[in-house]
Amino acid sequence: MKIEANTQSINLMNKMELMKLQAGNEIAGNPLGTHQAVSFNQTMKMMISDVNQQQLKANGMMSAVDSGRSDDLVGAMVMAKKAQLSFSVLMQVRNKLMTGFDNIMRIPL
Repeated sequence: MKIEANTQSINLMNKMELMKLQAGNEIAGNPLGTHQAVSFNQTMKMMISDVNQQQLKANGMMSAVDSGRSDDLVGAMVMAKKAQLSFSVLMQVRNKLMTGFDNIMRIPL
């Protein structure tokens, strides 16, 4: 479980780094070195999907503990906290995007 959680956090960090590089340097292409370009839209969809999967896994683990099928309360609590943190990061990204959009809309023509 610890390896899987580390892999998920590494994947999330890689996606965030990709978004950072794409936002900072439009002509950088694909910083991962693969031949397929990744758009911001695709990156956001992947992040939302990952956060959703973390939420579902945390809910499943909590349900298993509640019903007595599992005794890994600590693992369930850690997974729930990770899902909460991932969702919080996603909301912060959304808030930054909305602030940027509002600023663009306020530019006089």
